Amino acid sequence: MTEFTTLPAGAPPGQEAVAAVAEAARRIAAGELVAFPTETVYGLGADASNDAAVRKIFDAKGRPADHPLIVHVAGVGQVGDYAASVPAFASRLMQAFWPGPLTVILPRRPGVAAAAAAGQDSIGLRCPSHPLALAFLQACLESGVRGVAGPSANRFGRVSPTTAAHVRQEFGDALWLLDGGPCSVGIESAIVDCTRGRPVLLRPGALTRAQLEAACGEAVLEPANAQSDAGVAGEAPRAPGTLAAHYAPNAKVRLMDAAAIQTALDLLGADAAHIAIYARSIVRIRSERVVYRRMPDDAAAAAQQLFAVLRSFDAQGVKLIWIEPPPASADWDGVRDRLQRAAAG
Repeated sequence: MTEFTTLPAGAPPGQEAVAAVAEAARRIAAGELVAFPTETVYGLGADASNDAAVRKIFDAKGRPADHPLIVHVAGVGQVGDYAASVPAFASRLMQAFWPGPLTVILPRRPGVAAAAAAGQDSIGLRCPSHPLALAFLQACLESGVRGVAGPSANRFGRVSPTTAAHVRQEFGDALWLLDGGPCSVGIESAIVDCTRGRPVLLRPGALTRAQLEAACGEAVLEPANAQSDAGVAGEAPRAPGTLAAHYAPNAKVRLMDAAAIQTALDLLGADAAHIAIYARSIVRIRSERVVYRRMPDDAAAAAQQLFAVLRSFDAQGVKLIWIEPPPASADWDGVRDRLQRAAAG
């Protein structure tokens, strides 16, 4: 395992980071696993074209083998290694948001990355913007690895890691780890299905639907609408992070409006215990055994800290987490999606 000083945004890796990245790429080429940072969350990586190495990811995470992985690439030049075709609107999305927090699902080339795709005839591709991730992917490319399969570096279904310390908590010190500091986005990438003739948003992220539509030049559909839309053919592919229950801490999560939180606190009074509250509203708490953390009013700030906050509540041993639902505006869609899935867990 290795770590080094956090890289400023856009900064090239220093000498220590270069050596660590080279070793990480060597390990990937040798069929080993490596944890690496992206701007969204930390990933658990393996050579996407090495099915045996990819199966190590599934085993380490306890992830079902039919749940596909996202393949991280160094740039659009590697898309053709995995995709059989690229619709024009998908190209426009990649041009607008790569490197960045966007995954596009494209028709998969036969015989390529079957394990990473969980046997589907489609493949999810992303080019992250974190400078250390890009350096890592470029080093892998120079070692003959065209893409790195990289789901979040945590046990399946649990809270995603946004710091190197979170990854260590999940997998210990044996895993080679590139430490790029806290993730700047903090929730997973938006996923747009580009296999059915029209763009379909399978998972929201930091990018809003309006941003996606402006970039690709057409409406981005919801999965439910796509099923009945005459202009969209075929079934939606399975995609990461779209199970009803996901991103769940050990404590039980409940979404409650501010009034309901305050009523419950008033009823429990000084007897309230083992409860954490994450809310934008200020509430009155009479018990010292209740943990309160204020949710930022800004959606991007809330996304950046969300998973770290949930992990901190678990670390403090709470049994219940009461969370005030985010606003209904589009910029909160990614946070709202993660909270709903965490509460379902």
